[in-house]
Amino acid sequence: MSLLPRGDATAHDDGSALAIQHFPLTLTGRRMLAPSVAHLTFEHGDGQPVAFLPGQFVQIHFQYADGTATKRSYSLATIHAPDAPPGTAVEVAVSYVPGGAATALFEGLAIGDRVDASGPFGRFCLMPQDSNRRYLLIGTGTGVTPYRAMLPLLERQIAERGIEVVLLFGARTPDELLYGDEFRAFAEAHPAFRFVPCFSRELPAPGSAHDHPDVRHGYVQQFLAEFAPQAEGDIAYLCGNPNMVDACFEALKDHGLPVPQIRREKYVSSK
Repeated sequence: MSLLPRGDATAHDDGSALAIQHFPLTLTGRRMLAPSVAHLTFEHGDGQPVAFLPGQFVQIHFQYADGTATKRSYSLATIHAPDAPPGTAVEVAVSYVPGGAATALFEGLAIGDRVDASGPFGRFCLMPQDSNRRYLLIGTGTGVTPYRAMLPLLERQIAERGIEVVLLFGARTPDELLYGDEFRAFAEAHPAFRFVPCFSRELPAPGSAHDHPDVRHGYVQQFLAEFAPQAEGDIAYLCGNPNMVDACFEALKDHGLPVPQIRREKYVSSK
């Protein structure tokens, strides 16, 4: 899955600008998150820092077999301490699509191989001016990637502002619950963070790691009303399948949330 780019916005949370860069990335690690989703770790090929805001994305540039230039966009999954200097690491989650050109590229990469990238892009970020009491984070599939990158900032806001966070994450089966162990551990360490996996096809086996009272059977949009979204106090983030994003957007408006309090990013399968 890759996301639908929403422009080249690079505003920093202090009002300054993050310069869009073009740079090489060297593959340093690969692990499978799900049967068809890989977590790829890169380092800036020239050893330079990669400044970004959690929620932003990079573009990977490559060529089709006929030599035509193309690119794909991937949200950054990199976890970085909010006040630390920028690091050199770039982490992304990549869905493998049968017959896909980007899939062929990533499956063919060996450790030490390089790709060309540019970024950062996007405004799907937590905003410093937010005075909300709760974030509703809603995602499906690789659309949960930016929420992983946001965890350090959410941790700070929980401590400093006393906010609450609900993460509604939709997956078909427990095997496709990307970063599920990390989100569950974060929720256990932070009572103000609630992790609610929604499985559309298969529930976790009783007594398994993902068998938990907050597990739901169905689609994320079915459970929005349970959390009583309200204009006073809530800001929602929607990321993932376009149908889910559209359905949740309409449901949140029906609950009275103004459009500026609903922030969206859509993902599509790209070959």
